[in-house]
Amino acid sequence: MSEEVLIVTGGASGIGRAVVLLAARRGWKVGVLDFNGAALQSVFDDAMAAGAAGVTVVQCDVASESSITEAFDAVERELGPLTGLFTSAGIERPGFAHELSLELWQKVIDTNLTGTFLACRQALRSLLRSGLAGSLVCCSSPAGLVAFSAGAASSYSASKGGVSSLVRSLAVDYASHGIRVNAVMPGATETPMMWANTAQDQMGPMRKLIESEVPLGRLAEAEEPAQAVMWLLSPESSYVTGSHLTCDGGILAKASISF
Repeated sequence: MSEEVLIVTGGASGIGRAVVLLAARRGWKVGVLDFNGAALQSVFDDAMAAGAAGVTVVQCDVASESSITEAFDAVERELGPLTGLFTSAGIERPGFAHELSLELWQKVIDTNLTGTFLACRQALRSLLRSGLAGSLVCCSSPAGLVAFSAGAASSYSASKGGVSSLVRSLAVDYASHGIRVNAVMPGATETPMMWANTAQDQMGPMRKLIESEVPLGRLAEAEEPAQAVMWLLSPESSYVTGSHLTCDGGILAKASISF
């Protein structure tokens, strides 16, 4: 039986859910944290059916220090000390900066950046306490490096740029403890978050536009960036830390100017 204990934030949907199921198929124990309590039972059932050695689900607000602490404690009581973390919880709330309320800005930063910090901090405390080497993978985004051509993503871009900087800092700080910290950078992916801010009648035209911009000509399935996450969590990436694994269909490799 595998000794791997993985905690996934935002694990009830999208890329987080795909990671949970991939880990389950490897026989890992998985703790699933998500704000959407109604979706947790479904991922619990699917992960157990996929072969997980154990699954614990906890409704959790990643932006709340007490909620994160209690959720990690609950998972480790049930499954044992963690060996890996994937921070997938995130939101996107579009808006041009001159129109963006401070409340909306703060909500995105609290969820995407502070939530990632709180989860990483709790994971680091656990690993240092147990003396185990471990792997932390944070979900960043190409938006942390370049602006979306559609615009209106200042809060999201700032949050993901912060995640990327946090990853590099933690990787250096904890390398001597055998703890690796990396980021995955998914591009356009078939997830609920992808279409959360798109009107139903605009989804078809938007899909065509996105596909025309992606060099591979399509959106990713959630399992594709999830496979990248699993590699970063595994011993196969044992000499990789402080890195960003881009899984975006070629978007960051492409110049928008046509000559």
